[in-house]
Amino acid sequence: SIYTKGLPILTPSTLNPHAPLGKWLLSTSALVSAMVHIGGVTRLTKSGLSMTDWKPLGSRPPMTQEEWMTEFERYQQYPEWQQRQSMGLEEFKYIYYWEWGHRMMG
Repeated sequence: SIYTKGLPILTPSTLNPHAPLGKWLLSTSALVSAMVHIGGVTRLTKSGLSMTDWKPLGSRPPMTQEEWMTEFERYQQYPEWQQRQSMGLEEFKYIYYWEWGHRMMG
């Protein structure tokens, strides 16, 4: 019987026709779990809305010091800055990367 040949993720498709479905289900659930985890960390670090410019097809984070300063100054124009006025550029980079990773994974 097909059910005695092993788990779909561990057996090749030739032995178990359900293996591709099992692999898809496990990989999709792993991605959803990772997204929930990253979303939770983003929420706990209060990183939400640290990206002031959202491009749905993706973007790269600031690379140079000048780009970081421009992004940090743009962030200071938003209401979220009122809650974190003591934050420096290094902390901003930290929360920015969490938000960027969360959005890019989504």
